Amino acid sequence: MKSILLAGIVAFVATTAVAHSPLKATMPANEANIAAAPTELMLDFKGEVRLTKVSMTHAPHDSIELDLSGTKGFISDYILPMEGMGNGVYVIDWRGLGKDGHPMKGSKRAIPRLHATS
Repeated sequence: MKSILLAGIVAFVATTAVAHSPLKATMPANEANIAAAPTELMLDFKGEVRLTKVSMTHAPHDSIELDLSGTKGFISDYILPMEGMGNGVYVIDWRGLGKDGHPMKGSKRAIPRLHATS
């Protein structure tokens, strides 16, 4: 009986460990100091995810939602258009579902340093 219970626990933990699809990489990278505000945001997940909401905040502006209309279903790589709002910290918050149905969310920051043109 103990071995059946132990096997069940091991199977549950193993399934749970691989069930989620964490964010693997972003462009711009989290906490990056960049030369200019990017025109797009890239989110690269370890597995397939369906994003349900991505918002961008840049003080003193109100938070805006990024356009997800070009994305369909569960995918691992997202490239979303975004519009720069000047110097300062940009915070990207995202929400979605893993292919296993688990809710997921996260946040990232980028700090553009725009160069003045002469």
